[in-house]
This record gives sequence, C-alpha cells and structure tokens, in this order.
Amino acid sequence: MTQAISAPRVAALVDGFDRSPAYLGLATALREVIGDGRIGYGTRLPSERELTASLGVSRTTVTRAYAELRDTGYAEARHGAGTFTQLPGGPVRAYDRALRPGEVSGIDLTCAAASAPPGIAAAYAEAAARMPAHLGSHGYYPAGLPALQAALAATYDERGLPTRPEQIIVTAGALAATATVGRALATGGARVLVDSPTYPNAVQAVRAGGGRTVTTPIEPDGWDLDQIASTLRRRRPVLAHVMPEFHNPTGLVMPEADRHRYAAELRRHGGVALVDEAHQALRLDEGTDAPPFATLAPDAITIGSASKSVWGGLRIGWIRSPAPLVDTLVQSRITLDLGAPVLEQLVMLHLLEDGFTQVLAEHTARLRTQRDALVAALGEHLPDWRFRVPEGGMALWCALPGSSRRLVDAAAAYDVHLAPGPAFAPAGGLDRYLRLTFTRPAEELTEAVRRLAAAWADTEGTAPPRRTTTDPVMVA
Repeated sequence: MTQAISAPRVAALVDGFDRSPAYLGLATALREVIGDGRIGYGTRLPSERELTASLGVSRTTVTRAYAELRDTGYAEARHGAGTFTQLPGGPVRAYDRALRPGEVSGIDLTCAAASAPPGIAAAYAEAAARMPAHLGSHGYYPAGLPALQAALAATYDERGLPTRPEQIIVTAGALAATATVGRALATGGARVLVDSPTYPNAVQAVRAGGGRTVTTPIEPDGWDLDQIASTLRRRRPVLAHVMPEFHNPTGLVMPEADRHRYAAELRRHGGVALVDEAHQALRLDEGTDAPPFATLAPDAITIGSASKSVWGGLRIGWIRSPAPLVDTLVQSRITLDLGAPVLEQLVMLHLLEDGFTQVLAEHTARLRTQRDALVAALGEHLPDWRFRVPEGGMALWCALPGSSRRLVDAAAAYDVHLAPGPAFAPAGGLDRYLRLTFTRPAEELTEAVRRLAAAWADTEGTAPPRRTTTDPVMVA
C-alpha cells in the first residue's frame, strides 16, 4: 500500500520556511523533513494544487520547489501517480544505518544493540549438540519448541505473572512478534496508540495489518496520563503500544501508580495493551522493579526479546498472550513465517536452563561502564546538553540547545553517525532531541563525543565548551 501525506500535514511540517525566495525556502524545508524521516522514504507528496492551497503561496512556488527536490535527489515524479520522496543515493541515506546494507565505517551510534557477551559461543555449541534429536521432525513450530515455551513461561511466573506454556508464541525477534499482533488485531484502519517519541521500527510493525497510529507525548519526566486518557476516550484505539521498562528512546520507567491508572483507562475504554518489554531485563542500577504491566491488565499482550538482553544476532522473540487470543495470534503469525529457527530456539533454551543469569550480568555490567563513559564525556565536552541518566536500557535521550538534524549531517563529516530526534517522532517534531546509544566500547564513545563537540561547534559557529572541573555533570 502506497504511503501518502496530506497537504495540511506538509504545511505544518514546513511552517515558517524562508520566503526569500519562497520556492527555495520551501524546497530546503522539504529536504530537511524528508532527510530526517518526518516524511518517510517513498511517500507520495500532495499535488501541487493541494499544497498551494494549504500553504497560501503561488502555484509557481510549489512547482519550482518540487522541481528543486527532483534536481537534488529528494523526490521523483512517477507518470500518472504523482511526486514521491526519495533520498540521494537511495534508502541507505536513511538514518537507521545498522539496518541498511553496506555502510559500516566510522562510529555508529544509531543502533541500540551490542556485540555478544561472553558465553554465547558456548550456548550455540550446546544447541548444535542438541540438534540431532530434532532432525527427524519437519522442524516447523509455529508457536515454538514446547520446552522453550515452558522455560519462557517460567520466567513470567518468577516475576509474579502466572503463565502457562501454551500462552507463549516464539517468534524471530520482537519486531516479528509486534507485527504478528498488528496483523491480528489492528486491521483495516483500526487505530493504534503509540508514544512520541518511540522506537520507529515498532511503529511500522504495529501498522503491519493496515492500522493507523495516533500519538500521545512523553514528557521529560514521564507519561502524561491525562492526555492518554483523553486520547483513549476520543480515538478509541484497539491497541496501545506501551514500553513501561527503560523506554526506547527516553530510558524512562513507568511508576507503579501510573501503570495502575493506564490499565484502568484501558479497561474503561476497551483498548488492549501491547506491552513491549524488549529492554525489561536491562537494569543497570540498583532499584526495585515494578510489577509486569500484564498483572494489572489481564488482557494485555506482552512482547519479549533476546536481541537486547543477550545479543542482536540471536533472533528470538516471543509473545505472552492471554489464553483466548492464542489461536488468533498463531494464525496471524503463520502469515509471516512458520516458526523461528530450531537452532536459535535451542540456544535460548540452553541459556534459560543454564547461564542466562551470568550472561545478563556480564552484559549489563558492560553497558553500565559504557553508559558512565558516555555521560562523563558529554559532561566534559558538551555540558550544555541535557539528559536523564537512565537506570537501564541502551541509550541517552539528549535535549540539545539547537537542531539535531543539522548536527547529524555535520557529525557525518567526522565519521560519527547519529539518529536525530525526528526519527523517533511518529507525528513529527522533536528536532532538538537526539538519541545516543551506549552500546559501543567506552573508549569509542569517548572519541565519538570529542568528534561531536567539533561537529556541534561547526553547526553553532563557536568553539566547543569544555568542563574543566570534576564536579558532577548536571543533567535534566
């Protein structure tokens, strides 16, 4: 299905563009919102007539602006279909470089995934030794290996959420799990509530069945439950995508009282919580974990993943489903594939039986060291940037005193690659925010910040400030 954007939405995104001359200012503004992902790659732009009316400019202004976009590689005209966005060099110009083929040079801070912790190779070896016992079967397990279903169910039992093995559906990663739910429940234009900011690939996954997203903002100090309640009442979404633990990208943890209220509002207005716990295990500091969201909302669907808590190359995710929805979700799942790879499932099973605690401890210890190195480097070289030090997860969500989009382009010249705030804004905005992952080695993160300080100075036209004392870094 072709993605399109309305003329009023484009007008809102380019509001305030330079009008001297107007066509060039409009083209520049459009290049920025296409380049940072607020207008997605391959999106059909409004007709010249529609955009002319929404902007209150002449038809010639829009015609010349579209021509400028085509000449600079940000749009293409398709005969009889309209004008569609593109990027110079193709989609590899998009900011999520880790998921694009090719580009691997430099320091990449766009990807919230770390290299494998110790013990993973041994787990694969043990899994390979178990493989012969499964070679006599067809190898298709749409809901997962029964032993892995039981082991995953036990992890929920331990957290206070009683779960039967048949409530677990094993998938090839959390995004496959999210897409399975989207295809099953958010079909034919049904609304799905998502945060802003949020993880952009999750948004695409919940739209897999044709659902439409509506957004509520996350403030620097947490979720706006009044706004969420209002949106649930007015828009009646069938699903609400919730990340209560170490939210991506903000790192926030939803307080227990907020979980109770959110669950109560969902019961009142009929929505189902799609609880994304991909980062749930990544606690880096001492603290008390709140109860799983599904203990408060019995019809909630919970998504888990090994990709963040173990290794991105271990493509195992899972759905913890209410019993009445299991058959529906399994049928949805087999429209995507017929089961996760048996070897990968055996790896996860071995880790859960023997070694997961140790692997996770080493993984989080490394992330903690890297987080602290990134925080210290930012305090020294970019003290004007503001952020909360997250208790867990894999990233800092930084508020900048200037444009993250401009910084992304400037940093690329220093071979540092970033994800700007607008990439995490389903409805646009957040240009003064930047996600910095701390999944690279500490010395690499320190070097990246030194380069970012130089790039920031290029965008601001001033020398980078430096912290010269050992005072604690001020964050917000």
